[in-house]
Amino acid sequence: MAEMSNEGAHMSAGIDLSQFFQIFFEEAGENLQSMEQMLLELDVNAADDEELNAIFRCAHSVKGGAATFGFTDVAELTHQMEALLDKLRRHELVPTTQMVDVLLSAGDALKALLARHQGIDDAVLDTTELLFTIKTLCSGAQVAPAAAAAPVRAAAPAPAPVAAPAEPGERVLELTVGALPDPSLADNLVVLFAEITGLGTIEPLDAGRSADGMRRFKVVTTSSDNDLLDLFTFHVPREAVSLQPLSKGDGFYEGAPGAPHAEAAPAATPASDPGYGFFDAAPGAPGSAPAEAAPAAAASTAAEPVRAASRPATPRPEAKQNAAMESATLRVSVEKVDQLINLVGELVITQAMLAQNSKNLDAGMSQQMASGLADLERNTRDLQEAVMSIRMIPMSMVFNRFPRMLRDLAAKLGKKVELVTLGESTELDKGMVEKITDPLTHLVRNSCDHGIELPAERLAKGKPEHGTLILVASHQGGSIVIEVRDDGKGLNRQKLLTKAREKGIDAPDSLSDSEVWNLIFAPGFSTAEVVTDVSGRGVGMDVVKKNITALGGSVEIDSAEGYGMSVKVRLPLTLAIMDGMSVGVGDECYILPLGSVVESFQVKPDMIKTIGGTGRVVEVRQEYMPVIDLEKVFDVPRFDFENVSNIMVVVEAEGQRVALLVDELLGQQQVVVKNLEANYRKVPDVSGATIMGDGRVALILDIGTLVRRTRH
Repeated sequence: MAEMSNEGAHMSAGIDLSQFFQIFFEEAGENLQSMEQMLLELDVNAADDEELNAIFRCAHSVKGGAATFGFTDVAELTHQMEALLDKLRRHELVPTTQMVDVLLSAGDALKALLARHQGIDDAVLDTTELLFTIKTLCSGAQVAPAAAAAPVRAAAPAPAPVAAPAEPGERVLELTVGALPDPSLADNLVVLFAEITGLGTIEPLDAGRSADGMRRFKVVTTSSDNDLLDLFTFHVPREAVSLQPLSKGDGFYEGAPGAPHAEAAPAATPASDPGYGFFDAAPGAPGSAPAEAAPAAAASTAAEPVRAASRPATPRPEAKQNAAMESATLRVSVEKVDQLINLVGELVITQAMLAQNSKNLDAGMSQQMASGLADLERNTRDLQEAVMSIRMIPMSMVFNRFPRMLRDLAAKLGKKVELVTLGESTELDKGMVEKITDPLTHLVRNSCDHGIELPAERLAKGKPEHGTLILVASHQGGSIVIEVRDDGKGLNRQKLLTKAREKGIDAPDSLSDSEVWNLIFAPGFSTAEVVTDVSGRGVGMDVVKKNITALGGSVEIDSAEGYGMSVKVRLPLTLAIMDGMSVGVGDECYILPLGSVVESFQVKPDMIKTIGGTGRVVEVRQEYMPVIDLEKVFDVPRFDFENVSNIMVVVEAEGQRVALLVDELLGQQQVVVKNLEANYRKVPDVSGATIMGDGRVALILDIGTLVRRTRH
């Protein structure tokens, strides 16, 4: 619209479209993500019509919102994308890999443009050459490979000067509003024109509602039909309104209110609708197309009179599904969810305090209170699980970013890679997802670069030329396991040992395979022969392990030379609330994560054996495992000298088990994890703290570091 700028329409306090900006940005981001995923999955040799229609709908949704809010650069680019996609879905053009590349590049450009409108990125993006590339492809001509492959700026010849589309003049239109459940809604359109500066004027053409419940108005405006229809949609259903030119021949002109209309039938949308709802003077409208564009398409678009009809349209199946999804979901900021989780955490602590204090009451008097506290405990646990589930999001949100990255990386390296994802519905806490994305990205890049061989090399080894990279997510106990697996060349034991010795790392031949594989986590370690912009600097794998360990997780590597490599990342499901087992040592209480506890047993005098003078091990079912005395690890003061620790709790982490020596088992309970490092400082062998029912602070033990302690 003429009065709209990139910051949105200038409006009075009555209608402020800026309140809808955030919703538009979120929905546009989702549409662009869906479009990218569908483009990556598109088989250019056998493109499905429904796939092309779905991609087209994503572009159209972004365009409609961008035009409404005045983001003309976004609307112009999506309009040109639409023109190309429309020809593809009508089979006027045959899909090619080059077209997919250009559409993906356009998606990247749209994300950058939207980021600028949101204030996230100030960089100004020039899409002139990208627009020219899309128009060229739309005309059926070929584009130089360099131009098609460029992510945003296409390296095509400079486009011929194109005259800017003329500013549309004042137009006189007839607006027809169909029968509405609430007739007063039509009057809101009159208010709309009064409140939006520069929109134009509106006046009724009839004395009131006709017998069929329809209303008719005369509109004088310089705005495009599509802009008007998008604005009307905020007040009345889109299918209930139609616009068509108003002329004296129709019997509707100034001074003739209520004149008869020949049937007042809405203009039907032509079957060939290349603009799909965009009209003259819309941002990126066909008027700006180069002269070499297909004349038939331009003529069809220019002649198209109306987008919507006043008849009660039958909603399409996908429209019903989208409406159902919208009504079933609610957008809530992460800050509100975090606040809710904190409050539930405090509620869990309060409930534990009440339960602790109730034990001191007389049993006969407190029976009813005990029943109420039992209900409170059950409801608190259910509430906590329900609130935590709000933050849980499927792993598909992480996996979906890899197809595009892998496609670009494989093309750069000259490799052919097929990505397979399993367990996308497995859920993980949103806070964990944000922290795990970077380590997983590095692992995927590492598999593509170091693991999977070039097509010729794979064929020579009797393998298919397409390498396979598999991402798997699954729940195991209280943890989530994410595996990155490839069928490449795997790790070479001797090569790793040689590299390690060159770096000054102690690497004897007696190391087990798993210990050799773990050498790649050493800082500065790399097996790449040549440093490239993809890898080879030795920065990454050590950071991957450091970040995952900081999340309370672990990394396991398995490899078979010539057959492939697997990296398993094991993480706790959430960092906020956990199930724990409380154990007593002297007067102190410690919490063990329940997911790490294997078993507990009473110690017999002959079970513990000393090795090497200082180390102690315990035999459990013909298996020896290290013994860790928590009293000595944490220097716990003891005043009951005659008492000795005689209970062992077997815990497991990083594939290894150790036995912890404690005085007593206090019970199992839910604990609210508090970050000790942020509130105090980093404490060795401790991952956090919690508040017990009696108000005491109990330390949550880091089983991973305790296990690593025994290795040294």
